[in-house]
Amino acid sequence: MHEMSICEGILQVLEKEAGRQGFQRVKGVWLEIGPLAGVEAEALRFCFDAVVRGSLAEGAQLEIIEIPGQGVCLQCDQSVPVRQRFDPCPVCGGYGVRITHGEELRIKELEVE
Repeated sequence: MHEMSICEGILQVLEKEAGRQGFQRVKGVWLEIGPLAGVEAEALRFCFDAVVRGSLAEGAQLEIIEIPGQGVCLQCDQSVPVRQRFDPCPVCGGYGVRITHGEELRIKELEVE
């Protein structure tokens, strides 16, 4: 389950930013996650609670903002929605869709004190 290591990385970022910005506690974390990031949101929630136990983020609320997948078809040059990698273009049926959005996994916002 790589969600555990992702949460450990998030905690490292929180601890680093706490040292840099001088906050003592994290009350909320907003993550942007695209459908092509390869992350299971519910597993991430479960792991987050386990990883932050005993840290400056213990009890923090985790909010997940889902970013839609988007791509550009290399055959018809249309911007198209993408749900899964290697899906055909919904406009022309071609398989050359370059992903432009949907691979995101980033901390968008923190609520701290």
